[in-house]
Amino acid sequence: MRSHTRRSRRARSTTSRGRRALVISLCLLVGLAGIGLGGVWGIQQWLAGRVEKIDDPFAALPTRPPAATAPADVAEDEWDAPMNLLLLGSDSRISAGDPSQWQAGAQRTDTIMLVHLPADGEAAYVMSIPRDSWVDVPGHGQAKINAAFSYGGAPLMIQTVEQLTGVRIDHFAIADFESFVAITDAMGGVRITLDTDLTVGGTTVPAGKHQLLSGEQALRWVRERKTLARGDFDRVQRQQAWIRAMVARMRNEGTLSNPVKSVPFLRAVGDSVATDPGLDDGVMSQLQNMARNLGSNDIAFFTVPTNGTGRSPDGAQSIVVLDQPALDELMTSVRDDAVDAFLATRSDLVDVLPPVVE
Repeated sequence: MRSHTRRSRRARSTTSRGRRALVISLCLLVGLAGIGLGGVWGIQQWLAGRVEKIDDPFAALPTRPPAATAPADVAEDEWDAPMNLLLLGSDSRISAGDPSQWQAGAQRTDTIMLVHLPADGEAAYVMSIPRDSWVDVPGHGQAKINAAFSYGGAPLMIQTVEQLTGVRIDHFAIADFESFVAITDAMGGVRITLDTDLTVGGTTVPAGKHQLLSGEQALRWVRERKTLARGDFDRVQRQQAWIRAMVARMRNEGTLSNPVKSVPFLRAVGDSVATDPGLDDGVMSQLQNMARNLGSNDIAFFTVPTNGTGRSPDGAQSIVVLDQPALDELMTSVRDDAVDAFLATRSDLVDVLPPVVE
C-alpha cells in the first residue's frame, strides 16, 4: 500500500507540459495508447480524430480478472486507479492502418508489451512478453502467444494475456512496422549506440555512441535477430531501447511543446495507431494526471521471467519457456500495484534493460 506521504509529495510537485505527457508519449510511440497532450484541448481533439478505433475488444470476453480497488486507508474518490495497457506491434499494415480488414491467420504480433502505470504516478513499468512464449490460447490449446492475435484478433490476444497474467487490461492499442519508420522519421531520427556498423540501403552508420538513425535504419536495427547472441531476447531489448531513446529525445528537445516539431510527430502517430474506443477524453485526462510527475528515469523496461528457450511438445517449434512461478510473483505485484517493491528485491527474476544495448 502507498502512504499518504507519497501522495502528498506528488501533490506538491509541479512539472512542464512535456513532462506531464511523458508516459502518454511513450504509449503512443509503441503504437499503443494515450493521446493526451498536457491539456492542449484543440490538439487532443485533432489527434483523437485521426486515431483509428477498433471495435470494443473487451465486450465479448467471457471472464475477466477483477478491476483494481482503492486501498482500505484511501477513500475511493481520492484515489487514482492504476492502469494497465496492452501494446502490440504487428507485422501487417492492416492490423493498425485498417483494423476492419483483419483476417484470421493473416498477421501476428512481433511486439507484445504490458505497461503498468501505478496509482501514485511516480513510475511506469514496461514489461515485454516474448512473442514465442508458449502459452495456453483459449479455444486453441498450447501455442506461441503471438498466434493469439492471428487466431482471434485483439479480443483473443487480450483474453490470452489476462488468462496468463491474472492482470486486467484496461486499454489496448496496436501499430505496425510501417508506423515505426514514420514515427521515427517524424522525430528527425533517433540516437542509438551501435556496437557494430549498420548498413541499410547502401548507407553505413559507423559504430559509436548515440548515432542518429533514420526510420528505416532504426527498423533494421530493431528487427535484427539472427546475428544477436541471445536472439529474440536481445531483439526485445532493442525494441525497449528504441522507446527509451525516443522518449529521451522528446523530453530533451521539448517536442510536444513545440508546434513545429509536434505536429509532424503527432500526425504520424495519429495515422499509425489503432486503439480501443474506451481511450476517450476522460482517459486522456487520467493518463495526464498519472504521468505528470514522471521523469525519463522513472520508466523501467524489462522482459518477464523466462527459463530460456526450448521446443514445443511435438519438437517442431522453437519456443520461449516462461518461468511461471516467477511470472506469477511479478504479476501479483502488478495486481497489488507494488511493482516497485518487486523490482527492489526480485529484479534478478527479470531481464532488465541495460544502459547500453548491443
